[in-house]
Amino acid sequence: MTEDTTHKKKGWFSRLKDGLKRSSTALSGGIGDIFVKRKLDGATLEELEDLLIMSDLGVAVSRAVCETLSKNRFDKEIAPEEVQAALAREIAEILRPAAIPLNIEAGHKPYIILMVGVNGSGKTTTIGKLAKKFQNEGKSVMLGAGDTFRAAAIEQLQVWGDRNKVPVVSGKVGSDAAGLAYDAIQRARAENIDVLMIDTAGRLQNKSHLMAELSKIIRVIKKQDAAAPHSTLLVLDATTGQNAVLQAKVFQEAANVSGLIMTKLDGTAKGGVLVSIAEKFDLPIHAIGVGESIDDLQSFDADDFSKMLVGLET
Repeated sequence: MTEDTTHKKKGWFSRLKDGLKRSSTALSGGIGDIFVKRKLDGATLEELEDLLIMSDLGVAVSRAVCETLSKNRFDKEIAPEEVQAALAREIAEILRPAAIPLNIEAGHKPYIILMVGVNGSGKTTTIGKLAKKFQNEGKSVMLGAGDTFRAAAIEQLQVWGDRNKVPVVSGKVGSDAAGLAYDAIQRARAENIDVLMIDTAGRLQNKSHLMAELSKIIRVIKKQDAAAPHSTLLVLDATTGQNAVLQAKVFQEAANVSGLIMTKLDGTAKGGVLVSIAEKFDLPIHAIGVGESIDDLQSFDADDFSKMLVGLET
């Protein structure tokens, strides 16, 4: 690893750590308050479970973690650092199977990625970051501006296309999104493109007609390639907390999501929700993001994330 790469990685870790600490229910501070010269008894376990639930780990995960701690250390004095380390181990056990990099299979050309998520999740920005990543791996990339609902979304994708010097297939505002997807696939084939990423409108999960449109896009894609989309990536905003669980459920049902990317972990992040989602949906977590620049999207590492979530140094 070069000195410049090492410096960037440290800066990325620092922003992730700061984002998790800024959460109003930061685990590290809460654990310190609970376990100052106290035994691990019924009262402290109850306080810890409440803290974990408020940190968006979810009820099932929070109870499982507390049960494991109870078996090993009940009625013994325990320091905050010991609790943090034990929590990090338990959380990492849950997250480790989900830490799977996004793999572009060479047998598909173009490899079609459908990007889904609600408004404001960072979906279009994530497309731009992934485009740069694929280019760095030597792949040719094309983008499809399938969010035909908003002019700003089309313009934003074109900005990322210009920045990365990759072609963007777009249409008029209000045009048929499924038709745009069809055109993008035809052009990607004609130009021998390796990876085609198709943006979609940021759908609120309670808008049934927009979900129906998403289903139509998928049907059109499958008519071009029965195996496509080869990846359907759901982009989630870390600051939304448990609402992200509901989004994952609805998009999984509507679009058969194949993997997750979580953004905005540098904000007032409720990063614990990632643990809850991993436990509930058994979906790969491909990457997490901590900012707007191209280098701010990194592959997900379960052990590093778990340590930072509970306030331990990596």
